[in-house]
Amino acid sequence: MRRAETDISEQMKTAKEISDEVRDNGDAAVLKYTEKFDHVRLTPETMKVTAEEIENGYNNLDRPTRDALEYAYKNIYNFHEKQLPEEMWFTNVDKGLMVGEKTTPIVDVCLYVPRGKGSFPSVLLMLGTPAKVAGVPRIRVVTPPNEKGDVDDAILAVAKIIGITDIYKMGGIQAVAAVAYGTETVPKCHKIIGPGNSYATAAKRVLAQQIDTGLPAGPSEVIILADEKADPEKVALDVMIEAEHGPDSAALLVTHSSELVEKVIPIIERQKAKISDKRRSFVESVYSGYGGAIITSSLRESIDFVNEYAPEHMEVLTEKPFDVLPEIKNAGEILLGDYTPVTLCNFLLGPNAILPTGGFAKTYSSVSIFDFLKRSSVGYASKEGFERVREYAYRMATVEGFDTHALAVKERK
Repeated sequence: MRRAETDISEQMKTAKEISDEVRDNGDAAVLKYTEKFDHVRLTPETMKVTAEEIENGYNNLDRPTRDALEYAYKNIYNFHEKQLPEEMWFTNVDKGLMVGEKTTPIVDVCLYVPRGKGSFPSVLLMLGTPAKVAGVPRIRVVTPPNEKGDVDDAILAVAKIIGITDIYKMGGIQAVAAVAYGTETVPKCHKIIGPGNSYATAAKRVLAQQIDTGLPAGPSEVIILADEKADPEKVALDVMIEAEHGPDSAALLVTHSSELVEKVIPIIERQKAKISDKRRSFVESVYSGYGGAIITSSLRESIDFVNEYAPEHMEVLTEKPFDVLPEIKNAGEILLGDYTPVTLCNFLLGPNAILPTGGFAKTYSSVSIFDFLKRSSVGYASKEGFERVREYAYRMATVEGFDTHALAVKERK
């Protein structure tokens, strides 16, 4: 049941120290820690990505990759557009009494796009697209620079596709603190959202009183829920998907079939030979840390474990996956059948792949249009409606001991 993001007490001490320094020293502190952690020396003038850099990044990307990103954007846009609520609605609760809601976008938001173990244009797609659909006026991006001090071309290409122009070359604790407090170069934001490593997660916890930090999105997790009918080859391939994100990821096969586990293990060993040394080392670290196989006594017990664990991603590789679907209560996303690996949803199927981790799928949902919108309640009472409820309101105010509440209805002419 352990997760990497729950073991971050030391990172939180570091996050507090660096955040305080960014609050006090602004750009200078951000640049100092960017050089220390990303090994890149920037200046206040080069911290922000220029329009020319965005254009060049898009043009530098090969056409097949651009086509893939644009296809993903279309699907992700269509999915999130379906989530849009009515801008305003009203209903009558009694004669002369009208209530409703008005929905408006958050005025500004910062999207955190990690880089530590690779380039993640899909993260910007999953964050920037719903923000754009929601109509957020000011969308800003923070992402660590590469070894040349630039933002990766694929991320710049996604920014152009979505229409995002405010991008800052920074990551980690210093980036979260910069948008929480604001610096000479980086505007203060009301919300930051996006996955990161344990240090970025620690910074969000430390700064939660300064900025809305969105859903908890830490190191990647997956559960493959399988029965004795599952194809061992597909199980082996899919249980490695999230493990390659990094050594702090979690990847579990949960099944009541010990025979399946015995078949899967040698396949994983064989498939590992086909991936890079870097990704293989991550997979091996995960399976000596937060990953492995859990053998239960029945499919029922496997389902119960999934609901208690509340994984970020989960696949149902059982004989009748749609029969299992109603039983899954706690999961960031639920993918059904042999041909829906996490890969599809991570990149281009349409549903959002920024999901709650660390067991927070019990109370949080995936990133959606609603992360970028807020609702205001609206109420109206006519004179007739007021007279209808005046005595009720007075009685309730009196019961709760609020004198001015009571006075406002009792003395109203």
